[in-house]
Amino acid sequence: MRHRIKGRRLGRSTKHRCALGSNLVGALFQHGRITTTVPKAKEYRALAEQLITLGKVKTLHRIRQATARLHQRAIVARLFDTIGPSFKDRPGGYTRIVRLGTKRLGDKGDKCFLELVNHVPVPKAKPSTEGATKKTTEKAAKADS
Repeated sequence: MRHRIKGRRLGRSTKHRCALGSNLVGALFQHGRITTTVPKAKEYRALAEQLITLGKVKTLHRIRQATARLHQRAIVARLFDTIGPSFKDRPGGYTRIVRLGTKRLGDKGDKCFLELVNHVPVPKAKPSTEGATKKTTEKAAKADS
């Protein structure tokens, strides 16, 4: 029985879980939204919210605490310069989990988005059809001559 044991093992060793958490939360802070499995999102949501709470006030001690968890100075700088101040008036609940309703192909794991609440998704640009039409008209012109 696992009485009074917190956290999920996720099939990894302790060091692997720590590195996974650092990388997932770093990617979340860099991109604003990541796609992952539901158990990973539930596990590392707490870490992300703790770090955002640290990022609300920029002191040397808090910067060092965040760097110890994230290991990437650029992401720590982003946390304290943009992400933390954007949640200044919010008392908590900085992230959300949106289930996608699809399964991962390899092992049928439930996929979800882990995203920051104030994240605005940017639609991906569709490939331009102008270049394709120019090429086909140029080829047709060359074939005619």
